[in-house]
Amino acid sequence: MSAPSVILETIDVTQRFGGLVANSNVSIKVGRGEILGLIGPNGAGKSTLFNAIAGARIPTSGRILFDGHDITALTAPDRCRLGIARTFQVPRSFDSMSVVENVMVGSFVRASNAREARQLALETLHFVGLGARVEDPAIQLTPPEKRRLEMARALATAPKLLLLDEVMTGLTPSEARLGVELIRKVRESGVTVVMVEHVMEIVMPLVDRAIVLHLGALLAEGKPTEIVRNDAVISAYLGDRHRAA
Repeated sequence: MSAPSVILETIDVTQRFGGLVANSNVSIKVGRGEILGLIGPNGAGKSTLFNAIAGARIPTSGRILFDGHDITALTAPDRCRLGIARTFQVPRSFDSMSVVENVMVGSFVRASNAREARQLALETLHFVGLGARVEDPAIQLTPPEKRRLEMARALATAPKLLLLDEVMTGLTPSEARLGVELIRKVRESGVTVVMVEHVMEIVMPLVDRAIVLHLGALLAEGKPTEIVRNDAVISAYLGDRHRAA
């Protein structure tokens, strides 16, 4: 079986905030159709790299390539039109609007009118399991449902790459299992997934590969079974308790 083609590549991406270097020459590749985990301790530079890929910040130096395009200088809306969508660590919904109206905000990226946008939004809501809540005000959704709403709004843009920012945070074990099923379903639909996640028990069985950042730099990358046995990762992130286990 041939290796998957590369859909996303960062080349020596560096992000400085004054004298602080949040990312230092980070070079990664994401294969088309992968579920990739981006992990590491607090302050490792995960969110900074995530924001650079999404277009929230332009890196100080380095390049970002997506699906054959150099997107380093593109705005977030331009990247969205090319096929990059993201969720946020803290779900952001328009609480005065209905659930379907929230998702229409995303579907207008590819819809030419309100009727088409609504139909696309409805299809996406059924896909993520919110088909019974379409006309409810978004403010009435539970926290797990709001995370699904975030995913629906992102998916409604028809992305090639979906960036998930800690979508499992605060979920019960049963809610997390449903979240895992949804992420696998997203990948099966043809969307590549990059996810920042702290819940190791969830992310490691789910991802195809993991990339570990530490102090802004790339520490390790590989299959989950390789990462959890990597001495540098254990020392910097997982801890000696994991080593003993």
